[in-house]
Amino acid sequence: MARNVATKILEDHLVEGELTPGTPIALRIDQTLTQDATGTLVMLELEAMGLDRIKTEVSTQYVDHNLIQEDHKNPDDHKFLQSASARFGLHFSRPGNGVSHPVHQQRFGRPGATLAGSDSHSPAAGAIGMIAIGSGGLDVAMAMAGEPLRIKAPEIWGIELTGELPDWVSAKDVILEMLRRHGVDGGVGRIIEYHGPGLDGLSAMDRHVIANMGAELGATTTVFPADETVRQYLASYGREDDFTEIVVDDPTYDVTDAIDLSTLVPLIAEPTSPGNVVEVESIAGKPISQSYIGSSANPGYRDVAIVAQVLKDADAKAHPDVSLDINPSSRSILADLIRDGHLYELVSRGARIHQAGCNGCIGMGQAPATDTISLRTTPRNFPNRSGTKEDRVHLCSPETAVASAITGVITDPRTLADSQGISYPSVSEPTNPTIDDDLLQAPPSPEESAATEIVKGPNIDSLPELESLPDSLDVPVLLKVGDDISTDEILRAGTEVLPYRSNIPKIAQFTYDVVDETYPSRAEAQRDAPDDGHDSGHAIVGGTNYGQGSSREHAAIAPRYLGLRVVVVKDYARIHWQNLANFGVLALEYADPSDHDRLEQGDVLHLAGLRELVESGNEVEVSITGADGADKGSFTARHTLSDRQRAYVAAGGTTNWMRDRI
Repeated sequence: MARNVATKILEDHLVEGELTPGTPIALRIDQTLTQDATGTLVMLELEAMGLDRIKTEVSTQYVDHNLIQEDHKNPDDHKFLQSASARFGLHFSRPGNGVSHPVHQQRFGRPGATLAGSDSHSPAAGAIGMIAIGSGGLDVAMAMAGEPLRIKAPEIWGIELTGELPDWVSAKDVILEMLRRHGVDGGVGRIIEYHGPGLDGLSAMDRHVIANMGAELGATTTVFPADETVRQYLASYGREDDFTEIVVDDPTYDVTDAIDLSTLVPLIAEPTSPGNVVEVESIAGKPISQSYIGSSANPGYRDVAIVAQVLKDADAKAHPDVSLDINPSSRSILADLIRDGHLYELVSRGARIHQAGCNGCIGMGQAPATDTISLRTTPRNFPNRSGTKEDRVHLCSPETAVASAITGVITDPRTLADSQGISYPSVSEPTNPTIDDDLLQAPPSPEESAATEIVKGPNIDSLPELESLPDSLDVPVLLKVGDDISTDEILRAGTEVLPYRSNIPKIAQFTYDVVDETYPSRAEAQRDAPDDGHDSGHAIVGGTNYGQGSSREHAAIAPRYLGLRVVVVKDYARIHWQNLANFGVLALEYADPSDHDRLEQGDVLHLAGLRELVESGNEVEVSITGADGADKGSFTARHTLSDRQRAYVAAGGTTNWMRDRI
């Protein structure tokens, strides 16, 4: 069998199934990562399961998304997460310590380990030779409880890198090139593994940039070899003992591609998809209002330091029409930027410095002005994700962002050599980075954990009770949507919504409001209506890649709380498909995708024999009654649930199933 990096780690952690692409497998999980936007539900799920203490090697709860404290809700959740981490035995990263992914890589990441993270960008840990998989919160909670992570065995997609990156081109352009070639679903069902001589010029943090945004390709995860570059990185943080070499013995893959790094040019993703990639040169000259550098997608020291160095070398300041926003990714990196003088250069040249966290990446501050271009080094530019409804977010490298901040228009950074008379700065990650764990709390002893009381503020509610699946359903289609619907569209982020992440009844009121603001009230009315001949629930129909983007399971439990029982689409994004099963929603796919065109909002779907379908079958005949009462015939739908997922759906959700087994 081919001995690539991904296969080695998968084989070492395989507890059920075989590595035949598309078949169900179960993986032993060594580490978990949760953050505050998703971790509140995870902690409530652990509580609902009745778990005593986690069973993983390392589990860490980060507070990095919801840092704005305009009232009691966010700080109450911080206290809740801190106390729950102590109760269940997790490490706790306090507000201000930094973004989960770079901090976890610095302090806990271990080559050869597996990680399940309740954040879709958890695959960033693949930069140092881990199999790190973004998952729904319930799957992460199950891993903490000692259950394996259940996924479909992926194909291994080998990307050979050759050559060296030209001046003014960096790691962000590598992943944008992948998105330009393959789109937002090109990695579905695959692990992306980078190999080849081109790796020699990519630092561990460069690899982090590329692995992080593999999520935008829809990939299960991304992995790099654990080589000398990774050893040096871990040694710089005093963790060389955690290094294990894992390299390719036989570069044989299910799918292959190659990138000659020397041929790449500065790239940029136009609104409103990370896959809408063009060359910067082709749209140069458009005025911008914001240039935002940072986030988990460009979290390294060099990603900020190079901005400072370009400004210094050009003796330039931010254009007066541009807000230059600097978002350090961790407290230790911020300390290094201060120590090495880069922060002074940024502040003295017009930059705004924000606290270490996700911040504007998830719409928590730094929202751009209406209908203006915001250049961002963040991973996503879905509609309204920035916090501004009429946003025009473009994704780019730090080099493109700073060049444009100087000129006030989208600028190919290669032109700075002529316009500003400067050469490409040489900036590297520090060999002596700051190590400061003051805001990273270790878990207490088991005895202390058992005596810890979980602190719940007034905005924190227990998980709602969910009914088991009935044998038949007659449900109206309350919403019909198209292709590539993201979880940001199903349940948006931002300052108005995320503070309610631990309050399902409240956050449910925002479900799908960017698509149809009437959906929450219509769904609630249908759920609570007296018997009208239909069940007290509803269906949603959609197109391809349904539920792409963030792993947030609120996008499954919130519509489920409003009465969603069935979703019928052409195909699903992996994490959302799993989340629907976890909360007892029957996720079906059209046997014939053209049947999507026959269904309309207002139609009523009739499904019978659901118990048998979930327990043994995979196809069901769905009858359709039109909104006018006319018989519209029927169509065939199927599910692709694993045996364990069938049990979750039948029980009305994973928590119900797990509670009886702890």
